[in-house]
Amino acid sequence: MKKVLKNGKIVTPIRIIDSGGVIIDDGVIVDVFKGDGPDVGDDYDVIDVQGRYIAPGFIDIHTHGAGGYDYMDGTIEAIEKASKMHMSHGTTTIVPTTLTSTMDELFAFFDCYRQAKKEIKGGPNLLGLHLEGPYFSMEQKGAQDPRYIKNPDRDEYLKVLDHSDDIVRWTVAPELEGALEMGRELSNRGIVCSIGHSNAVYEEVLEAYENGYTHVTHLYSGMSMVRRINAYRYSGVVESSYLIDEMTVEIIADGSHLPESLLKLIYKIKGPDKICLVTDSMRAAGMPEGEYRLGSLEDGQVVIVEDGVAKLSDRSAFAGSVATADMLVRTMTQIAHVPMADAVKMLTLTPARVMGIDNEKGSLAPSKDADIVVFDDNIDIKLVMVGGNVEINRL
Repeated sequence: MKKVLKNGKIVTPIRIIDSGGVIIDDGVIVDVFKGDGPDVGDDYDVIDVQGRYIAPGFIDIHTHGAGGYDYMDGTIEAIEKASKMHMSHGTTTIVPTTLTSTMDELFAFFDCYRQAKKEIKGGPNLLGLHLEGPYFSMEQKGAQDPRYIKNPDRDEYLKVLDHSDDIVRWTVAPELEGALEMGRELSNRGIVCSIGHSNAVYEEVLEAYENGYTHVTHLYSGMSMVRRINAYRYSGVVESSYLIDEMTVEIIADGSHLPESLLKLIYKIKGPDKICLVTDSMRAAGMPEGEYRLGSLEDGQVVIVEDGVAKLSDRSAFAGSVATADMLVRTMTQIAHVPMADAVKMLTLTPARVMGIDNEKGSLAPSKDADIVVFDDNIDIKLVMVGGNVEINRL
């Protein structure tokens, strides 16, 4: 378990150290050094990364699947294969995400996930579950299945919460009747409460923030912007997320959901401390283009993957991305021209803080978990380490 990564460019939350390395013992970082570093004994496995970047492992807090599998398939194989596909692209901590569905399907997935955590060996850290829906605005449903969209029902969501201890995040439209009470319940339980698929105006978003909604799901996708109501203009969720300084946001930086101009605008206004990069990937991530199902194989919607993105069959809206974590960093650095340290921070330390795990993950520092990725100038992943174990080695 004793390892040294040397001869690399260390990515910190604020800068790049041109030459240095990391010492790992028993799954934990014990030192980050500049230059050649200290002499270590023969019991250390020394890995020369040959001048490539050494960064914290990527943390994806919103993904539905990959590698031909959707988490809603409800099988241990699907959870394992989708997660390991993402790991091969640098993700070391992952938050599997559900879609709006029947309660029976949701509960079956909860049970499967609980068992998968016990059985899966290797792969990224399974942090917990993100529930996306079913309490959404029908006007902003996007690719969510309208058959199951509804207003929050206290008895129902308490039943959901009682069924699973794995829920770490829930996305809700806060303008719906009962949503503010739900926000208080979630925040009291330590669950990240997020605004998404919402048609709220500023006053509703502000009240939501005061009632526990601290994050915004895939900014610009499935949410209101400035619009007229009876001749008067109202700010939507997008503008509200800019106005409320402490509100964190996530963006799908796949190069399709948001153009260069919006990527730059979001970065300019919110900055790397308030932005998380997410894949929001469906089962076609890492797969050829073609026809796939969004959601479970039994009850999901047919979507088309073309031009590097998933679309509804009538091409009226995007239906999730086919992105992987390395693509997100590549997009931000090469298209939005964001500095490398900031691009990596938005996929490591910032999501770690949003999810409350920044004491253990999100940066290369002594006593933190040895979740580490090594990549080249094109953000091609060369090595992935999870808890000190080398899971992928392409050096």
